[in-house]
Amino acid sequence: MTVTTDLESYEDALRSYDPVMGLEVHVELGTRTKMFCGCSTELGAEPNSQVCPTCLGLPGALPVVNAVGVESAVKIGLALNCEIAEWCRFARKNYFYPDMPKNFQTSQYDEPIAFDGYLDVQLEDGEVFRVEIERAHMEEDTGKSKHVGGATGRIHGASHSLLDYNRAGIPLIEIVTKPIEGAGERAPEVAKAYVAELREVIKALGVSEARMDKGQMRCDVNLSLRPHGRAEFGTRSETKNVNSLRSVERAARFEIQRHAAVLNSGGTIVQETRHFHEEDGSTTAGRIKDNAEDYRYFPEPDLVPVAPERAWVEELRAALPEMPRARRNRLLGEWGVTEHDMQSMLNAGAVDLIVATIEAGAPADQARKWWMGEIARYANEQGTTVDEVAITPAQVARITALVAAGELNDKLARQVIDGVLKGEGDPDEVVAGRGLKLVSDDGALNAAVDEAIAGNPAVADKIRGGKVAAAGALVGAVMKATRGQADAARVKELILERLGVSAG
Repeated sequence: MTVTTDLESYEDALRSYDPVMGLEVHVELGTRTKMFCGCSTELGAEPNSQVCPTCLGLPGALPVVNAVGVESAVKIGLALNCEIAEWCRFARKNYFYPDMPKNFQTSQYDEPIAFDGYLDVQLEDGEVFRVEIERAHMEEDTGKSKHVGGATGRIHGASHSLLDYNRAGIPLIEIVTKPIEGAGERAPEVAKAYVAELREVIKALGVSEARMDKGQMRCDVNLSLRPHGRAEFGTRSETKNVNSLRSVERAARFEIQRHAAVLNSGGTIVQETRHFHEEDGSTTAGRIKDNAEDYRYFPEPDLVPVAPERAWVEELRAALPEMPRARRNRLLGEWGVTEHDMQSMLNAGAVDLIVATIEAGAPADQARKWWMGEIARYANEQGTTVDEVAITPAQVARITALVAAGELNDKLARQVIDGVLKGEGDPDEVVAGRGLKLVSDDGALNAAVDEAIAGNPAVADKIRGGKVAAAGALVGAVMKATRGQADAARVKELILERLGVSAG
């Protein structure tokens, strides 16, 4: 859709106002069962086939807390440098929405399991910005509405709606920042970098795949503007369920420009939720945003408080994996790459794949070369990501081994990668099936070399006269004749030998 909202220029907005952000990130945990019942969390099942009296909120059904969900919450809190509560409890957040079968959400409000933390994020120019964490709390997801009819897929204009409660009750961790101040013109960049770093932390902990494109991680962008020199925050808007890093940045930027235009025209910002539109980076109004009091929070009477034992918390702390930023700094030194190179690999989602390829036996530079070159190009053409294409780190490592053994050159290796990606088998099967093995024995090459010399007498004379660089033309002729399967280095040696010229 095309939105005609009035916008102030970004530069003019920042000349008059300071942006203040708050980011709320929901992470869907990778548990086998739901947060308060034994229903499966597996995706793709028939609608309403993974439900029970508990997650449907039927009378008499009692919830039981998922122990793995609690453990995941503690791990997240520790990784975000939070305090872990000695005692916390769940609350009922009361509001009506069709996809919430109980008419309340079991969540945590004023007694979260983790609080007062921070996450340091690195911007593209190397500057480190600290984002302070207000809390990380446990809750359950809602069901899913499908609005049928109409042009937008939203409830407005739809002829009817269908409800699937399979997702209702899936464990969520909501991570809420404290107000992010002082970022100035870099506020949208900080928002993107924070969500990106948080995603890497979640993945490193192994508690979720954190796939934003699959709804496993989504961000609500709260933003307000205040005139320079004023202490009080302005009225905020909340752009809901933003599901990509680029969109987080675009949503923050759009709202800065929209707020500034409203304020500069003498208008008043409405505290409301807003929808983000991927096609043009705009937002549109959703519903008036209720205050916390309107949710009538009260302690959940059917669940006992959660009191993590200190010894257990310290065991989890000691077992935390290396955090992504520390790991990247280590890899920078080991791989000898720049911050820019590392950021490119991170943006492509290739760091873990490169590490796995190295662990499978490939040299670091070769692993980076193929994942960030041929494979990334293919993924981009297919409109997907490198971790979704049909090639594994072990297969890439095998291709680098074939190149190192002199059985493939780079041109042939690219053809092998193409074959693997197209489902023709493992690298060795593609080599055999396509007849791609490098020709390096003299017997097979001599005839092609003699033919190239005979067909290019002027070039041969230049080489005999001492212009060794001219041999490249004859090497090219041999490579063409052999469909790129000749060993170029050996071809050059044979050409010089034939013409009685020293390679030195």
